[in-house]
Amino acid sequence: MRPANTDHPRVHKFHPLPVRIMHWINAVAIFIMIGSGWKIYNDEVIFGWLHFPEWLTIGKWAQHGLQWHFFGMWIFVLNGIAFVTYGLATGRFRRNLLPIYWSDLVATIKESLRLHLAHDDLTKYNAVQKILYIGVMCVGVVIVLSGLAIWKPVQLSELAALFGSFQTARLIHFLCMTAIVLFLVVHISLALLVARTLVGMITGGPTIDDEPSPEPAPAALRNVRSAP
Repeated sequence: MRPANTDHPRVHKFHPLPVRIMHWINAVAIFIMIGSGWKIYNDEVIFGWLHFPEWLTIGKWAQHGLQWHFFGMWIFVLNGIAFVTYGLATGRFRRNLLPIYWSDLVATIKESLRLHLAHDDLTKYNAVQKILYIGVMCVGVVIVLSGLAIWKPVQLSELAALFGSFQTARLIHFLCMTAIVLFLVVHISLALLVARTLVGMITGGPTIDDEPSPEPAPAALRNVRSAP
């Protein structure tokens, strides 16, 4: 009999409690940063034709919005470090986000365009989901770095130099914010369309077994075993 593994529970919820807590903390932090960021942007716009409605912003004035932005930023950074550390240490990223096959990506895109994309198994991410989740984490790193370059362009001059200039760093920061907003639109829309995914992030979702099932024997070996 195989000894029980006491280091990590083999059977557990697809979204363990730490993941759920960090997910909702991250959601609050992101909405704080977006709303306060739009308030800061309105004070010194990048595109003259773009101005965010005041009811979508956080803060009474630009400096007040900046204080909210820093508050959300520290929550986002600390929670993000905890989330990445947990994902790497437990193997969650490796199990859920890798590998990504080109054939799966093409098939998922075709099914999406035909509006035939099924999501019966909530414990499996399709190729598009994997790319989106990996991509938004990379964007999160860039938006933090560009934000630091904007915040302390003199003290962090080497970091600011990586982005070319202060204005370039602002533009990259804005584009990363736009990418995150677009991701949220898709993410929230799909969560509402497939309500089980939203419920799963509250309750933990389906129960899964981390231990892989034994692979079936090759056909030739099965024939030998079944021979009289």
